[in-house]
Amino acid sequence: MARVPAIKRRKLTPPRTDGEDSSPSTLEHEPETSAFFQQASSWNLEQDYETRPRKGRKKEKESTRLPIKTAEGLIQQAEAPEETADSDLEWLGAEESEAEEEQEEIPKKPTVPVKQQILEAQEEMARIALLLTQEDPEEHVGAFKVLANFGQSHNATIKKLALRVQLAVYKDVIPGYRIRPLSEDDMETKVSKDVRRLRAYEQALVGGYQGYVRALAKLAQTPSRWSKDGGPSLANIAISCACTLLVEVPHFNFRTDLLKILVGKLSTRRVDDDFVKCRETIETLFRDDDDGTPSLDAVSILTKMMKGKGYRVDESVLNTFLHLRLLSEFSWKASTNHIEKPEQEDGFGGKKLKEKRVFRTKKERKLMKERKVIEKEMKAADATVSHEDRDRMQSETLKLVFVTYFRILKLRSPNLMGAVLEGLASYAHLINQDFFGDLLEALKDLIGHAETGDDVEEGQDQDEDEETTRNLTREALLCIITAFALLEGQDAAKAQATLSLDLSFFITHLYRTLYALSLNTDIELSAKSLHLPDPNDPSPAQPATKNNKVNVQTTTVLLLKSLTSILTPALGARAVPPLRIAAFTKQLLTSSLHLPEKSCIAMTGLLGKVTKTHEKKIASLWNTEERRGDGTFDALGAEVEGSNPFAATVWEGELLRKHFSPAVRDGVKTMEKNVLGLR
Repeated sequence: MARVPAIKRRKLTPPRTDGEDSSPSTLEHEPETSAFFQQASSWNLEQDYETRPRKGRKKEKESTRLPIKTAEGLIQQAEAPEETADSDLEWLGAEESEAEEEQEEIPKKPTVPVKQQILEAQEEMARIALLLTQEDPEEHVGAFKVLANFGQSHNATIKKLALRVQLAVYKDVIPGYRIRPLSEDDMETKVSKDVRRLRAYEQALVGGYQGYVRALAKLAQTPSRWSKDGGPSLANIAISCACTLLVEVPHFNFRTDLLKILVGKLSTRRVDDDFVKCRETIETLFRDDDDGTPSLDAVSILTKMMKGKGYRVDESVLNTFLHLRLLSEFSWKASTNHIEKPEQEDGFGGKKLKEKRVFRTKKERKLMKERKVIEKEMKAADATVSHEDRDRMQSETLKLVFVTYFRILKLRSPNLMGAVLEGLASYAHLINQDFFGDLLEALKDLIGHAETGDDVEEGQDQDEDEETTRNLTREALLCIITAFALLEGQDAAKAQATLSLDLSFFITHLYRTLYALSLNTDIELSAKSLHLPDPNDPSPAQPATKNNKVNVQTTTVLLLKSLTSILTPALGARAVPPLRIAAFTKQLLTSSLHLPEKSCIAMTGLLGKVTKTHEKKIASLWNTEERRGDGTFDALGAEVEGSNPFAATVWEGELLRKHFSPAVRDGVKTMEKNVLGLR
């Protein structure tokens, strides 16, 4: 039987399992594998997962099975067997995709460029400003808070824009009156809808303005450096905004906070642009103040600051008191703690009598009382300031000014003496007579120390850390000017009757220093003039005189003022003795030989005025045959009365007639014409 060949069976490849490659040789296809992974890295699995259709819960299918009877005899609906779906595989895939999402980096949101942010903020702030200024601001009370939020930005440019925009908005919307806070009774009172709306707007305005002022105060204390773009810093802008608000709306709320910003800048010894701007703002506030209350607040804060700093401030801060309106408007007398109010007088020089009482019925008295109440309410509603309130404010301001001046005069602060003496001379007509004694004693003490030079060593010991050089010659001249200004500032008739002031001490001191002043090389330079050191001087260079913060007037001007007060006083003042006039005339002509040209011209002009006023008293000095005295003239005498001036002749006139300056020669000719009585 033939053998049947076996059927050849084909060997089947077992099915692939997960993780097993179907290619016969994976080693031969490594480049393909790397390309596969590179392509897989660009797949967006997150997007594929998001676009995959979701499988929600399947609706419960209605059972089609017939009811059955249980062993207990109960009839129940037969439950269908639960269908097992491949949900485990689906959740497994979901977990794998979430893991892949965590591993992938979260893409960042695209950032807006800085220029675009600034432009958008600028447009938005402009839109809000238009809503508040050109439309009804009561409809947009929340706009103040939105503008304040822009000021909190981290971008310096946006913050600067926000400060300037808020400044423009508040200048435009601030009313002409001061908004008072609402009390509990005001909140409980029933008001109309319009009043409630106005109150809400005013409180929003005050709240926003308060936040803005606080932001300015905080930024003004930051170091004032220029920004990276070369423009002003935030501190510069904050100080500028505070100055503008104080000038434009000094009547509104939080004026004291604005003043503290400016005074804080003035308390520093560094004089920069912001310092000058704050000082000029204070001066403008003093000049334009009709009420008197802003000036009182400013002077009060300034005096407290100077006292706290030990009066180590720049002299220009103290000179701001010379811009107060009370210098020309106030008419009462004051001291450091007292105000002398003038008594009302009648036409006959006596005190004003009470008005004669007129009989009125009960009805008339009631009507008059009601009329007075109405007038009082109308006066309170009126925006004008009464003279009584203004005088009261100015009197309190004047007392603070005098307290500051007198304290500095007692301390003899080196850099403020000139400013104090100039201020006292300006306020002389407002100083109470009871205050004269203490003030003149302080001036005498100051001149006495200037003669001995003891005060210089004391000042240097106290202020070793400060580069301050005192000019005692100028201070002595200012003391003389102040002493005579005190006398001239009073009523002439009243001064002669009640005052017994002895100013011979100041006259003698000036007489003794005339020769020294004529030889002073810096007589035509002010304390702030530029002094160059002598290149041939072997001694070390002296400190620049820019630190001699005494006064801006030259020594010649101070000398002429002093001589004018002594030799040609105002009309109605005390008569000048002929001996004093002759002694000073002789000394001044001798000093004129050593003075520079301009000072010599000014001195001959003063002597021309003296000879015109007292021609008969000193005519003998030009005529040797009319000598009134015996003996010799003591040119170096310390006393005016003991110099014997009438025993001398004015021989200096012959030398001055040949002076190189034509103006000096003309001045000498004028003196001779006045003495000889030629017109």
